[in-house]
Parts: sequence; structure tokens; C-alpha cells
Amino acid sequence: MSQHQYELAGLTVLHVTQPVEGGVARVVTDLVRAQLDGGTRAVVACPPHGALPVAVTAAGAHVVRWPAGRSPGPGLPREVRTVARLIRAVRPDLLHVHSAKAGLAVRLAVRGGLPTVFQPHAWSFDAVTGPTARAALRWERYAARWADRVLCVSDAERRAGQDAGVRGRWAVVPNGVDLAHFTPTASTPTADVGSARAALPALSDLGAGTPLVVCVGRLCTQKGQDVLLRAWPRVSERLPDARLVLVGEGPALRALLRDAPPGVLFAGSTVDTAPWYRAADVVVLPSRWEGMALAPLEAMACGRPVVQTDVSGARESVPPADAADSVVPVEDERALADALLRLLTDPVRRADAGRRALAHVRERHDVRRTAAAVADLYRDVLALPQPGRPSDRVTR
Repeated sequence: MSQHQYELAGLTVLHVTQPVEGGVARVVTDLVRAQLDGGTRAVVACPPHGALPVAVTAAGAHVVRWPAGRSPGPGLPREVRTVARLIRAVRPDLLHVHSAKAGLAVRLAVRGGLPTVFQPHAWSFDAVTGPTARAALRWERYAARWADRVLCVSDAERRAGQDAGVRGRWAVVPNGVDLAHFTPTASTPTADVGSARAALPALSDLGAGTPLVVCVGRLCTQKGQDVLLRAWPRVSERLPDARLVLVGEGPALRALLRDAPPGVLFAGSTVDTAPWYRAADVVVLPSRWEGMALAPLEAMACGRPVVQTDVSGARESVPPADAADSVVPVEDERALADALLRLLTDPVRRADAGRRALAHVRERHDVRRTAAAVADLYRDVLALPQPGRPSDRVTR
């Protein structure tokens, strides 16, 4: 074991999260796996359902049950009391708190009584409007005092917080992906998509020459699949054989099914998204807000070009040479369709973009680099003076 690993060996880190699916779950899983490999005792508190508890248990982490809803509501006081009891039972050296709901409950429970890293994974006040947004912003401004670091996944996410008046002790660590898993099907980014499609029952009758766009993400307002469906007729008008696949499930499924134009397939959820990226010609994510989305990084690691909207982290996650063509305004369905068509109708452009994407992710977004940077952040937090932090400051 290296000295770098040994410094955190034996440390207990408690990750607390409400999302148990999607990008947040994958970030937590990757961090936990790396921390366990380095000798850290990683414990995860989360709701008992979903992919996350299964994945981190398989990695060797201890999971404690924290029943919590996705949004604040009447159950919040109970959720705060429950997470406080969990913290006292686990006795962590450091708390790593993921997303808005866990950030709300844990910081109310601990109030700075333990070393705390809060990772918003996109700002809560961007996800709502009106009085709810104003209340979320007031909370984030106030609660920043109870985090030793506010960990953002992109400079844009940090700037958004600063511009909104959040006075955090900031750190930025870009998201990373598992390059051993998310990889092209062969040694070149333009590997045979025909075999990749044949391996997926839903695409087994789709030839390699059929233009295919894949969107991976929870079916919800944030991910913007409704905008993509409005853009799709412009694509299919130019390319009648083109197909769009939405991979994922979520609360918007019923409305999306109702409004879907011809040529759209709903694939449902999947344990492994890599085969879908490899089957695609282009991967798209038309989000309304993000911190730095994982799906485009995963797609690029599979050698696929991406089109995404200009949300936090988008421009930082793509090769600089492709930002002008591949990052489009939020909610602009015409620009979204035109960006897809540029890639779908030009095989050379598409192949070049895929090669640049692969090289970019391998250079800048290896999850091992992300995990090492988070470990350095923990060291910085634990090295801070800890006056007035008795464990009995955790709410009872």
C-alpha cells in the first residue's frame, strides 16, 4: 500500500444520499469502490430500494437504511432524526453528503458538528421555480456554513453557486467514469455498431446502416426528453429511417409515451448502459440543468460523439474543438435537431468527433483521477482545526 493510500486507511466515511439511481448513484458507487480499495471504511446511508444499495453492497460497503423521499415534505423532521441516529451509530470521521435532500437533512442534523463535504450534484434552486426556488436558495446560502467544503463537479456549477450568493468553501473535482468498463467495442472508436445492435434484443433487427440516436437518463423534467421528442420530427424529415432510443424510466414516462413521434423506442431501465452507447451513432442529452452529466462522459468513453445542452459542466466535458457544434442552447429544439443532423449525415465528421471524445475522456475524466482528488480533499478537510466539534452536537 502506498503512503498516499495509507493516510486514509482505517478512516470511516459515511456517504449519505437520497437518489439511488442514475448519475448520483454511479458517482457514489465509484467513490466507495475506490475508497474500499484504499483501505477506507466506506458506509452508505440511503433508501433501501434502487440500484445503489445493491451496487455498493457488492463492492463491499456496509449499507444502512435511511428511508427518505426525494423532495422535502412533512416527513423531513423524521428523516432528520433518523439520519442523526445513523450518524451516531456509525461514528464516521467524515460525512460526504450527496444532493439536495441529503444535504438538507444531514446539515440540519449535524450543524457543523462533524467534518462535512457537501456535493450538490446540480443546485436545488435550479430544479424548482417560484417560492420553492427562493426557499431553496435561502437554505443553500444559509447551510453553506455547515459544510467544510462544497464540492462541485464543474467550474460552471461552482460559478452558478457563487453567482447565486452561496458563500461556500469551494472545491471542484470533475466527474469521472470507469474507463475499464466504458470502452469502445474494439480498438477503434468506429467499431462495428452492427454487432453491438445485434446484442441488444430491442435493436436486433436494426442494421448498422440505420441512423441511431440514443438518450440515456431518468425520464423527468431535468433531462429534457420532451424537448428531444419535439426536435425529432425535424431529424426524421431529413432521415426517415433514423431511430431514437430513450433508455431509462421515470415520472415523465406517461407523457413522453403520449407525445412520442414515429421512430422513437422506449427501452426502459437497464443495469448496464454501455451496450446502448456502443450501438449508437450519436448520444444526446437535452438536460435543463446539471452539474456535469455522467451520460455524455460514458458515451465519449465508448468512442461516441455527443450532443448536449449548454448546462453546467457541458462545455467542460467535451473536447474544445467540438463545443461549438455539440453544445446547444437549453430548450432549443431546432438547434438540437440541427446538431444531431450534422453528425448523422456526415460519417467523417462523426468518426472524427468520436475519436476526439474518446481521447478527451481518457485524458481528463478517468474515475481513478476523480477518486484521488476526492481523497486529497478529505485530507484537507480532516487537517482543518476541529474546535467545538463534540459528537453530541448531532441532533437527537
